Amino acid sequence: MGRNISRRPLLAWGGAFAAASVLGACERTPESKFRLYDGPEVTRVTVHKSSRRMYLWHNDDILKTYGVDLGWAPDGHKQFEGDGRTPEGRYHIDRRNPDSSFHLSLGISYPNEADIEYARKSGKSPGGDIFIHGQPSILGRFGKKDDPDWTAGCIAVKNRDMEIVYAMVKTGTPIDIYP
Repeated sequence: MGRNISRRPLLAWGGAFAAASVLGACERTPESKFRLYDGPEVTRVTVHKSSRRMYLWHNDDILKTYGVDLGWAPDGHKQFEGDGRTPEGRYHIDRRNPDSSFHLSLGISYPNEADIEYARKSGKSPGGDIFIHGQPSILGRFGKKDDPDWTAGCIAVKNRDMEIVYAMVKTGTPIDIYP
């Protein structure tokens, strides 16, 4: 993976309080998809494409871990519109969409200047509108267990997980996406 990632379980001595705080910190009413969160701040998000895992961090502690689906052609860094790849590198959460067609969504700041320049030199568009999001309103063939990577380059989680991610992750939070 290239980075030394702490794999301490949340229920280890140092993380027991954080785990209890996170698990009890997200609440919602049965009629709403919006949750309230008052636990530790998410200071960064990491996504490991090869293991299909997303981690929400508070400094050096993992607060939550989620399985993810990726773009339909997940190997390699997103370079062009329509390539089906999920970007790799350092970005940040740059917008929130409470009315997403994919339950809820958090925008990722792709493309950055380097992405734009690479695509321009190739005479193509880098694409955009990359999000962490839930499942589509009308599933069709998408999101089934036999179709794990189905997005156009986004990072997808289950709707109930997206509700928690949406509550915990604020605009401006860095996101590192690894191969």
